[in-house]
Parts: sequence; C-alpha cells; structure tokens
Amino acid sequence: MCRFLRIGIQPNMTEVERAYELLARGDVRHALLCLEGAGTAGDGACLLELGVWYLDGRYVRRDLARSREYFRCAGEVGERTAERVYICFLANGVGGAADWSAAAERLRKLAHKDSNAALQLELVDAMAIDEHGYPLVRPVGNLISTTPQAWAFDDFASAAECEYLIGVAEPLLQGSVIVDPATGQLRAHPVRTSDGAAFPWVSADMVITAINQRIAAASGTEIASGEPLQVLRYAPGQEYRPHLDALPEGGNQRVLTMLIYLNQGYAGGETFFTKSGLKFAGSRGTGLLFRNAVPGGQPDPYSEHAGLPVLRGHKFVASRWIRERMIAAG
Repeated sequence: MCRFLRIGIQPNMTEVERAYELLARGDVRHALLCLEGAGTAGDGACLLELGVWYLDGRYVRRDLARSREYFRCAGEVGERTAERVYICFLANGVGGAADWSAAAERLRKLAHKDSNAALQLELVDAMAIDEHGYPLVRPVGNLISTTPQAWAFDDFASAAECEYLIGVAEPLLQGSVIVDPATGQLRAHPVRTSDGAAFPWVSADMVITAINQRIAAASGTEIASGEPLQVLRYAPGQEYRPHLDALPEGGNQRVLTMLIYLNQGYAGGETFFTKSGLKFAGSRGTGLLFRNAVPGGQPDPYSEHAGLPVLRGHKFVASRWIRERMIAAG
C-alpha cells in the first residue's frame, strides 16, 4: 500500500481502480503488476479484468490461451461473469481445446445459482446431441430453388430455442449501423433498417454454440467457418433492402447464409430473391439455407435478396454467414 501512497493513489481504491489509475498515468507495466499481484492472492475482480485484457489486446498483447486461464481462475473464486465466459470458451474451443462435456459440467454447477445457466441447461438437455454438442442426426433440408441453391428446413429450432434467442438478444439490440468511409463515424445502415445483436465467441453460450453446430452440420461446413450468430428484429416498416451477402472481393468468401425464423404473428417480412422471384415466409423454427457464391468464389447474382418490409407486428430472425474457410476466434 505504501508504494501506491508514494505515487499519489488513494488507499481506499480497489485493485482494479488502482490499475486504471496507473493506466491513466501511462504506466501499463505497474497496472498489470497490480492486477497480477491481487489476482495471485485470489482477487476475482482482478482475475476477470486480466481475462478481459488478454482477450481485448488493448493494453497487452492479445493471448487467448492466457485469457481463458484467467477467466477459469476468476470463475473458480466466484466471479459469475468470468465463469460464463469460460464456459463459452470451453464449448467453442477458444484459447484451447473444445471440451463440451467439461463445459456442460460447469454449466450444471452454475445453474444452481444462475437462472440463465439453468435455462441453458434445460434447453441443452432437451437437444438430441452427441458428447461434443453436435446433432445426432444431420438436418437435411428440402431443395426449394436451384437459382440460387436454397434449402428449407422444417423445425430446425424448437419453439423454446427460438424464445431463448429472442430473450437473450432483446437487451442487446441496437440499430443497424455502418462506418462512414468519409468520416469514420457510425451512421444508420443504408440497406438494413432493423435492430440487431451479435454473439461472438465470448458470448456464444452453450445453447447458441449447439445451434451453430447444428447449422454447421446442416450446411456441411466447419463451425469455425461461421461468423457470429446475429439476431435481428424488424418493426413495422423496417426492412433489409435488396443486397448480396457475398463479399464483393476475393478472399475468404461468404459462401452460404443460414436464416432461422424465430417467431410468428407478424405480417410481411418475407425473404424475397429478386432475380428468381422466390418469396419465402418461414414459420417459427424454420431454417433457410442458401448459397451466395458460384464455384470460384464470385458472388452469385441470383442470390440477391431482400427482407421485405414488415407490415404488422415484429419479426425476429437469426442469421449466420458461413465462410469458405475457417476464421479466427475473437
């Protein structure tokens, strides 16, 4: 404590507050030492903060393995946020090997004191999945279009799973934005007027991960080839104007899109393929998989589609873009 007094830091600060005071002075080294020292002594808040630092890579070099270990340690001393993140890392294989069974065991323990974990556990236990969280039977869709290739999946997600996705997304929903290339500032998305929430690996819990693995099985791809699952909400008048999901340039192309329709009781909002005239209105739990690129990776013009304006009620849909190759965790 005397060392902190000598440099003018108040003695009643928490160790995390001290670390940020040191950061404000440009002293990253001592800020890190502050957190590490307290973390070694079992300070869960400092262990959690270290997990965030090594995940974010803003103050220290990004290190997902070290981040995972700090989240584990923080969870074991009672930091629930850290435990939730560690379970996500275990289930997804971020920062180390995936271990679905270990993740499920920790979720089961957390469920005794965490209502969200209890709900996750109930949903996961109801799924027909193997010891790695993959479906026991590969979902097979019905081919409904050849230009573009598109498949419909009846009952791809259960009603309870759909309700769960809506429930975890609603507190996170934000208006769709893009970065203005001229100013660098965020502005309203010119094509999509919905509200959305994304679930990257750090927040892809066991229910979301199992659904992502179901999408991977249905599409014949690796789970690591998928971008984070998004949940979108369209209010009356909101839409997704005609667009291509494929990227305009080469690289790791978005070759497939999976949509899961999460609710019913709204009017309008059909998925409309502008070139072929195909119009698809999914009921709750229906999946729609379609191909965005032709062999060689160029965008397929026939995949241009729109989410037509919602006329009444609110439409919720989950979306996952799938790349041709695996993408890095983060």
